[in-house]
Amino acid sequence: MFRISPDVLDKITKRGIRVIEVEQCFLNREGGLCDDTRAQHLTDPLTKWFVASTDKGRELKIMYVPKDGIELKSAYEATPEICRIYNKYAR
Repeated sequence: MFRISPDVLDKITKRGIRVIEVEQCFLNREGGLCDDTRAQHLTDPLTKWFVASTDKGRELKIMYVPKDGIELKSAYEATPEICRIYNKYAR
């Protein structure tokens, strides 16, 4: 479904996130996408992100670069502020 580097896998695993949960979020996404345009996070093409729930209702922020498919950049638990931003700006 997507590529994940060993470094990113290590990072999300340390946060208690499993790859299956990331996959579930991609499948369960109902809203649009946001672009990460912050200077320190710029990629080519732009990093996309969204908030979605796992099958058990855990809300995660998923960040990826749509380059040669999908390259996972990061994932972590979505805070209320992240959810607010997502609900306001997702297209």
